[in-house]
Amino acid sequence: MAIYKVRPQAESYGHEIGILLIDCRTPFIPGDVGNASSYGYPVLYRTVPDVTLDRLIEQGDLSLTEKVIETARALEASGVRAIASDCGYMMHFQEQVAAAVSIPVMLSSLQQLPFMASLLGPRQAIGIICANRRRLTDALLEKAYPNGRIALHVAGLENCPNFRAPILDETDTLDSDAIEAEVVKTAEALCEAHPQIGAILLECSNLPPYAHAVQAATGRPVFDFLTMIDHVGAACRRRIYVGSY
Repeated sequence: MAIYKVRPQAESYGHEIGILLIDCRTPFIPGDVGNASSYGYPVLYRTVPDVTLDRLIEQGDLSLTEKVIETARALEASGVRAIASDCGYMMHFQEQVAAAVSIPVMLSSLQQLPFMASLLGPRQAIGIICANRRRLTDALLEKAYPNGRIALHVAGLENCPNFRAPILDETDTLDSDAIEAEVVKTAEALCEAHPQIGAILLECSNLPPYAHAVQAATGRPVFDFLTMIDHVGAACRRRIYVGSY
């Protein structure tokens, strides 16, 4: 029988991934990073105080760094094996949080860009669909994709009314079919304008529910927050292989 010790800051046990939530009120449907049924393993959520959509996305407010670090440390103390977030723009804090804890940190889906680029030929490109194109600045992309090997082409959803209302303006009703249509239309237009796109990244944590439809419409591999979290989560819980030889 193994010996177990109490974690003084843990209220419960067995969580694989800790997820930092921004301070917003959006319906989290199945497939959303904020919906626990999106995972085949236990996750633990903690909201970061004062990290609102406006302060994070519009302002890129780095004065929030200590609050993000404090919440990440609380997740680590609770026993999670890795830490994610629910907004790609949390890339602002990736380096600082990774330096402050001792477990893997993946705050932004954008961190998959170097891996995606490694899969593609030099004449191909990556398409990114994000929540707000204007705020996905070159400086923020550079943090995730320094010295980019292949081109990036970005489209935003900030002018799509069915997406904008619940996701950016925090209204209380979400029409998933209408959002899916907007996301698919955006992806199709992006690939039509840039046919060299070989893979698509969905930056926003609310977009994984529509990844299947985007792939069906474009024929491209589609990466998102869940492909990243599942990948790192699998590395953090390797299994014993049993079989015949």
